[in-house]
Formats: sequence, C-alpha cells, structure tokens
Amino acid sequence: MWKQHIVGAVIATFIIAAAISFNPYSAASSDEYHWGLKRAKNGEPAEAGAQLDQLLEKYGAIYKGKPDKKVAYLTFDNGYENGFTESILDTLKKENAPATFFLTGHYLESAPDLVKRMVKDGHTIGNHSWGHPNMARLTPDGMRSEWKKLDDKLRELTGIERTTYARPPEGIFNAKLLEVGNAEGYRHIFWSVAFKDWERDVRRGADYAYNALIEQLHPGAVILMHTVAQDNAEALPRFIAEAKKQGYTFLSLDDLVLEHEDLPVALQSSTP
Repeated sequence: MWKQHIVGAVIATFIIAAAISFNPYSAASSDEYHWGLKRAKNGEPAEAGAQLDQLLEKYGAIYKGKPDKKVAYLTFDNGYENGFTESILDTLKKENAPATFFLTGHYLESAPDLVKRMVKDGHTIGNHSWGHPNMARLTPDGMRSEWKKLDDKLRELTGIERTTYARPPEGIFNAKLLEVGNAEGYRHIFWSVAFKDWERDVRRGADYAYNALIEQLHPGAVILMHTVAQDNAEALPRFIAEAKKQGYTFLSLDDLVLEHEDLPVALQSSTP
C-alpha cells in the first residue's frame, strides 16, 4: 500500500490545479442538502437523482465510480474511537485493501497512534472537519477554518502536508461548501453504500452489517462505514472475501479520481 503515497501526491497536485476550472467564485445556491440515495440493489448502482448529480458534477464531487467495472472503494468516518479500528486495520492489511479514513479533530487528538498506523499502512486520511459542525451553515471563513485546523494538526502528528479529500459531517452540504472546497484544493467525496451503523452502543450483529454491505454492493461502490461499530469490524473480513469472490477489486480514492477524470488508473491496489 505504500505506493499510494506516491499516487496521492500526484492526485493532490491534480486536484489543486483542477480547482481553478470549477470557477469557485461564481454565484452559488444557499440550499442545504442532506445526502441521500436510492439504494443500490441487485448490483445496480445507487442513484442520487438528476439534481444532485448535476450539482456534484459541476464541482467535481464524487459518490460512485463507473458502473462497468467491479471495483469498490472503502471509506470510514472516524469521529471518535470505540475500540474497533485496530481490528479494521488488521483486516485491511491482511486483505491488502486500501481505505480512506475521514477524521475529525477529536479523533486526531484522542487516537494519535491509530492515525499514525493508518498512514504507516498506506491508507489515505480524509478531512471530516475539525469539530463536526453543520458545514453548510458556516461562513466561507468558517469552512476554511474547519479544514485547515484539521490539516494543521494532521501535519503536526504525521508530517502529511494536507488532506485533499473532504466529507461533510452527516452528509450535510450546499453548493457554497463545494465551491469553497474547490478553491482550497479539496474534492468532496460522498458515498453510494451506507447503512445505520453509527450508534456507539447499539449492537445488531455482524450478519446485519455483512448483509447490508452485500445487498448494496455494486460496480463503482464508494462504501461508507463507521469505525465505532463492532458489527462492522466483525463483518469486514467476510465482506471483503465475498466481494473478491464475486470478482471485485478494492482500490483507493486516488484511483477513483483518476477514473472520474478519464485518466489512466496508475495503481492497482488490490486484486481479487
């Protein structure tokens, strides 16, 4: 997975340069959107609808890959640690599956050793904001502050210069957030597979998580899981094994961006 750092540097440069083409200073709607989808089923990709598809395309935001390739992308949101991230990292390492961990400031401060391991294992760190606010209700300066504060702490902790992928807390966003993010060199990454897994003390069982993942799996899936869930940690090995058995490859968000821009995918991070 160490090769992802090389590709990541190339992607970071590309995103910052590409931001210019998104015209970040054009007029934007102040409408607030709560990310939602028509769920994937029977291998058919999830759909956000024409309105959101057009909005995301305008600002280069992504929530799924192309529907003709059996590729999936693992992402995890980490607001706080609940004792299960180490198991998830062990599984990813064993399966040689790359992932992106969208972190908050609380996680950086409370679980620094796990953050360092994520980086050491070759995973990507994404920006989930410093304090997990409703980003759509912040001023542009407030948005910048949330991203920058997290980047500054990440740099202090790991030496990584900055993040390039952002994900708004609770999936709440507006066009202004996407605009300002582009201007600051961030590409927003949403998701096409998710399920209720964020309640810290609620157990539904590993089968619940496994079935939710398998039922929604589709070519180009961007999978969101929360690391607070023991169900996810227990289901992940079986899910990855079954997905590979079905012919899926797990790649990084760097590969997703390259595909989105119709550029050659430079890194095959995992093979079935």
